[in-house]
Amino acid sequence: MDADKTILLVEDNPSDVLLTKRALKKAGIANSIVVADDGEVALDYLFGTGAYAGHDMSQLPVLTLLDLNLPKVAGLDVLRRIRQDARTRRLPVIILTTSDEPRDVGAGYDLGVNSYVTKPVDFNQFAHAVEQLGLYWLLLNEPPPRE
Repeated sequence: MDADKTILLVEDNPSDVLLTKRALKKAGIANSIVVADDGEVALDYLFGTGAYAGHDMSQLPVLTLLDLNLPKVAGLDVLRRIRQDARTRRLPVIILTTSDEPRDVGAGYDLGVNSYVTKPVDFNQFAHAVEQLGLYWLLLNEPPPRE
């Protein structure tokens, strides 16, 4: 794995952050992980605003794992902003959330999410799901070219 290609993990639950990091590490994925614990922080990171003012916009994450139920700015609103901006519209975004509501799934795809995964409740199933996501999106998938 290429450790200089960052994964943006947008997740407000510290337990899920820890589990996700463990699962990626277990899968041999050595990419650095930036954690945004709310939607506003995620947007600041992606667009170089707020606490990330001056952040190098050419260093976008190789993958974004996005929860839906976030403080400040909801996950679907984060996704909407990502897809509206030419600099980030091709960024691979995977919704990783507890919601399996058809309206959430449909809204995610309507807004251009690349994949929608419901978090399994069981730790081993969760770890396996994250491992599979990492392996597919970071090893097998051909990323879009940067514009």
